[in-house]
Amino acid sequence: MNVNKILSVLWDYVLMTVGSFMFCFAWTSFLIPNGLASGGLTGLCTIIQYGTGIPIGWTYPILNVLLLILGFLSLGKGFGFKTIYVIGLTSVLFEILPQFPNLVVLMDEKLLVCLVGATLESIGLGLVMLRGGSSGGTDILALMINKYWPVSPGRVYLFTDIFIIASLFLLPDKGLIDVVYAYVIMLGFSFGIDFVLLGNKSSVQILVFSSKYKEIADHIIHEVHRGVTALQSVGWYSQKDSKVLLIVSRKLQMNEIVREIKSIDPKAFISVSTAMSVFGEGFEEVKTG
Repeated sequence: MNVNKILSVLWDYVLMTVGSFMFCFAWTSFLIPNGLASGGLTGLCTIIQYGTGIPIGWTYPILNVLLLILGFLSLGKGFGFKTIYVIGLTSVLFEILPQFPNLVVLMDEKLLVCLVGATLESIGLGLVMLRGGSSGGTDILALMINKYWPVSPGRVYLFTDIFIIASLFLLPDKGLIDVVYAYVIMLGFSFGIDFVLLGNKSSVQILVFSSKYKEIADHIIHEVHRGVTALQSVGWYSQKDSKVLLIVSRKLQMNEIVREIKSIDPKAFISVSTAMSVFGEGFEEVKTG
């Protein structure tokens, strides 16, 4: 193993450590002290703490170990060391961080707490996932269910989160407002982690309809340095042959491309759609496991 690869691996673990700290800090300093909960295994452990007094530092590692054992029995050696490292580290942090009362942030504005907590949680877990790690929990459950039944992981996350958050109604001191706050955290976390994981990697697909397609294509290739594909087309009203230009670019470059197109042909018709995944040179590499 060369030096660059060693440094790359070390950097992965540094970022996963920072991300794990942010994830746990969001719960122990913002969400739990203010009596808030959300979905996922962490949300379930939080609800157990509210109902029984058993701290999350105990239930989180126990439930994760049980899920890991079931995962190994069901899926084989499908879990990498990074996932085990993150689960171990977060379990330790959930036990240690509550010992520092100075880190606790109590606020009257619960909605603000939800937003801050969801932001920190999503950034932290996003860093972990960007480096190939996972916090375990419902991720493992989703993989196991998906292996034996035709249920997508997304649906598993949705139904488990709905069930976990709804269980707040079982606690005598929790009500509808607590459930609403929990869903706000869940939604904020979902948007936040998408932003962290995709960020400037988000791509768009641009279709350009213009009689000046040749000038536009040459300009995009040579000046904007983006690939262009010309698709044969027929304008059904005019019955004239033409070409539609297909351009795939990063979302951050979209405005520049549209501006350049309009500078050449102000009457150009442009259609922009989000590309969920783009693989190939200049974009993402195909991941085969």
